Amino acid sequence: MTEARIFEGAVIHVIDDDEAVRQSLSFLLATAGHTVQEHASARHFVDAGLPGTDPNISCIITDVRMPGMTGIDLLQHLKDKGSSVPVIVVTGHGDVPLAVEAMKLGAADFLEKPFDDVAILDTVKAALARREKDHHHDALRGEVADRIAGLSQRERQVLECLVAGQANKTIAYELGISPRTVEVYRANVMTKMKAQSLSELVRMALLAGITPTAA
Repeated sequence: MTEARIFEGAVIHVIDDDEAVRQSLSFLLATAGHTVQEHASARHFVDAGLPGTDPNISCIITDVRMPGMTGIDLLQHLKDKGSSVPVIVVTGHGDVPLAVEAMKLGAADFLEKPFDDVAILDTVKAALARREKDHHHDALRGEVADRIAGLSQRERQVLECLVAGQANKTIAYELGISPRTVEVYRANVMTKMKAQSLSELVRMALLAGITPTAA
């Protein structure tokens, strides 16, 4: 995965009540080629309907200590909303307990002030890479779910038996059909799922949440 591909369409939201820090961080990120949006408070960010209204939002950098809604409050809000956008928390000296709390709430990473420019850019790059990987994983899961939805009831049963590690004869006995019929259904399943091997088929099924239990 190239760096250009990771950054493509990415929008980074910087949240900090300190205007000087916010502008400095935004300038650094923009100079590195990122699209940046600034917010003077977490409340302003949330009231703008973000991150839901921005499909390209790929990373959030937020100060942990802010009046009103803190960085911790924001993380809790995002967690409650089911957001998967990576959040990098900026903490001051001596805020290790807050940093730990932030990580427990799902923060991707934290940076301690004063921070190094290289460290910031490396942390953002890692967060964007994880975001891209998650997007790919979600897209693949959706494709697999669509393929499974296209299976007949009997084909779905055969798939579940295959995931459970059952041989054709066992599947035939379980479903009350002949081994030859199982082979036909198995071939149909492989074709519809676009699987090149049994191991690939099993990986797809597990990705879609089909557990390895007998039919």
